[in-house]
Amino acid sequence: MNLGLKNKMAFQGTVVSNAFIDTYMTAANGEYVKVFLYLLRHEGEEVTVSAIADALDHTEADVKRALAYWEEAGLLEREGDGDRPELRQSAEKEAAAARDVEIPEEGNSCDRMERLSGDEEFTALLYAVQQYLGKTFTQIECEKFAFFYDGLKMSGDLLEYLAEYCAGGGHSSIRYIEKVALNWYQMGIHTREEARDYTMRYSRDTSAVMKAFGITGRSPATAETEFMKRWFKEFGFDCKLVTEACGRTIKATGTASFPYADKILTGWKEAGVKTLGDVEELDRRRQASKRQDRREPGNGRGQETGRKPAGSNRFKNFEERTYNYEDYVWEDMRRRQQKGGRMDGTE
Repeated sequence: MNLGLKNKMAFQGTVVSNAFIDTYMTAANGEYVKVFLYLLRHEGEEVTVSAIADALDHTEADVKRALAYWEEAGLLEREGDGDRPELRQSAEKEAAAARDVEIPEEGNSCDRMERLSGDEEFTALLYAVQQYLGKTFTQIECEKFAFFYDGLKMSGDLLEYLAEYCAGGGHSSIRYIEKVALNWYQMGIHTREEARDYTMRYSRDTSAVMKAFGITGRSPATAETEFMKRWFKEFGFDCKLVTEACGRTIKATGTASFPYADKILTGWKEAGVKTLGDVEELDRRRQASKRQDRREPGNGRGQETGRKPAGSNRFKNFEERTYNYEDYVWEDMRRRQQKGGRMDGTE
């Protein structure tokens, strides 16, 4: 007798990386996790917002908020618009792929060093990195950099930045440098600019911001890194100013909202703030303006009162007007909520 058997245990599954479970899942809303897993299950298929909503018994607004969350976290990139967004994984795939990148065998170090003996770029590189690290290399250290250069195919420019980065953090041991180099190789970092962007996530200032927001156990998401670049590089603010804005954000919203903090810091930049003392002066002027408004009925917020504040005003764009940045930010966030957006600024 022929038996037709169907193996109901045949494996048809969806692989979820440990990076997602360990770093991202624990910090996310459970409904957001469901949306991400659904997208992962249907990767490569055409998926619509309405289809996700129907499958998970969510509203379309819920789905859109979840998509916005994962985009901000850097795990999804929207490649379309409207009701048929085409989504592709970015950071989640990168993290998974990094673990699968095989490190080439170092091979015969003597042969490599002999082959590179006439390479002027490599000779100049060895001189430069020794200057950065403040020491003369041993034979083993020279061989390691030869492997980075010839075996991992890292450019001289990238390896100079590697030495600069390690030295800047107080690390000059070849073991530490090798660990960083191999990590960059696995992450697919090929240029100085890519390395600079990557290392910024782990800089001292970045760590201070994440701590100020109460965020632990994960690296900054792509969108968060972009905000911090803006604050530290474009605005030129120091860590004390930025973390002050983070603290005010938590106090006002109860959440670690980078867009909210960005509005505060943008306001400070426009007002010419450079130090915490400037912020305190701005606060005093804001409070004085509020008191003046209460004393003069009919005088609208932001209008001139007919007299200038005592003393010279060194804040640009501040003269003869109030600057209630926190009220402005809060009103803007409420307006976004009424439109169906999120408190963290995503629509």
